Amino acid sequence: MAGLAFLHTTSLLLTKSCSIKMAIMDHQGHKMRAPYQLKQGQSRLFHPLPSGLEMEVITQKKIPNERGGKSDQNPPLVFIHGSYHAAWCWAEHWLPFFSTNGFDCYAVSLLGQGESDAPTASVAGSLQTHAGDVADFIRKELKLPPVLLGHSFGGLIVQYYIANIRNEKFLEMESLCPKLAGAVLVCSVPPSGNSGLVWRYLLSNPIAAFKVTRSLAAKGFQTSLPLCKETFFSATMEDHLVQRYQELMKESSRMTLFDLRKLNASLPVPSVPKSSIEVLVVGANDDFIVDSEGLRETGKFYGVSPVCIEGVAHDMMLDCSWEKGAEVILSWLNGLNKQHLI
Repeated sequence: MAGLAFLHTTSLLLTKSCSIKMAIMDHQGHKMRAPYQLKQGQSRLFHPLPSGLEMEVITQKKIPNERGGKSDQNPPLVFIHGSYHAAWCWAEHWLPFFSTNGFDCYAVSLLGQGESDAPTASVAGSLQTHAGDVADFIRKELKLPPVLLGHSFGGLIVQYYIANIRNEKFLEMESLCPKLAGAVLVCSVPPSGNSGLVWRYLLSNPIAAFKVTRSLAAKGFQTSLPLCKETFFSATMEDHLVQRYQELMKESSRMTLFDLRKLNASLPVPSVPKSSIEVLVVGANDDFIVDSEGLRETGKFYGVSPVCIEGVAHDMMLDCSWEKGAEVILSWLNGLNKQHLI
């Protein structure tokens, strides 16, 4: 039961208009009682899905390069969050960082999360529907193949997307996944899911297993600041920042992302030819949720050497040393662009 509880926690398409429409909302229009205040240069848009529901997208366009030229060749970046998060988690640091470095950035809130609409079902969706919603946005709104970045369970959605770019069964569906310029998996749930993580915790560190279960399954992170910090952030993270993000996380997930049984039945994600797409696998040395073996599993699955970053925790994009992960990804993106120019 403890394993199932932990799994439950971390299990962390036509409309008349096919373009993003901007919604100007007053405070009462927000779905989150503690709405995220956008930073300068950011916009909150709502993408109409074929289901009739609208998906929140926080966007920040690249800052024009005075030296000219090179940034026009950069692929757009599309960010996908994990459980208990929404588009805001990328908007805090990484959207300003990457836009400053010449990339158009789009962070989505999956259905039932953040300011996105919620479906009538008991859960927000499945790997298939979430990937389909992201694919719909990319197909209708982006002119260039993007790099898809996913964190935690968002990483598993990215993996499903990758596996279905050229899947013949998927070709029959309206939510066909458009091609990507690359993919980045950040502290991602491995391709086999969380079962291996669960058993390793239970066998090697039952106290940690209890803490994670209490924090996520029982949502203890919402009421305990120390537990929230231990689960998502570095020990050096200032308490006032942890408290701020804790409040946002409380409001971010109005629905469970997945039906656990259906999710397990769909795993592992299908493998892909190693040369079909460039993938960067990034993990955190102080990750309390995804261990080093899980990181290695993901790297091996895609035939790449994972990068484990020192001094950061699971919420790498929000942690006090968020620049470390961002710099590693930027370096990889610059290398990716050089390969495409050859």
